[in-house]
Amino acid sequence: MFDTVEDGRAVCRVPDRPEQRNHVSGPHAGVLFTLAESASGAAVLSSLGDQLGRAVPLPTTATIEYRKVALGEVRAEARLLASREEVVARLDAGERPVFDVAVEITDADGTVVSALTVTWTLRPNRPR
Repeated sequence: MFDTVEDGRAVCRVPDRPEQRNHVSGPHAGVLFTLAESASGAAVLSSLGDQLGRAVPLPTTATIEYRKVALGEVRAEARLLASREEVVARLDAGERPVFDVAVEITDADGTVVSALTVTWTLRPNRPR
């Protein structure tokens, strides 16, 4: 569920559900990764969605750190690390921009349990 999506930032959360828990009673690693990657994509679209007519945003790599066992509901907050102006300027120059989105995942107590960096690119659309 998304709480906020605006200006290169997105916040979403996943409630605690027994079917999504792992062997230590927290959300499975796949749930955490999916939550964070989804938040990163929403952050990209909130800043660069108006460029969809000329380029497709694609994640190219993602690195996740599992720092602590997450328990209960988890929340992901993603933010673009590059400015919109910088990314669009590269696209205008005929380049394929590459930029990172940082995501922190916190548990119900606000403790950072995981961090993800997703590298995105804008692939220019091919002429038809």
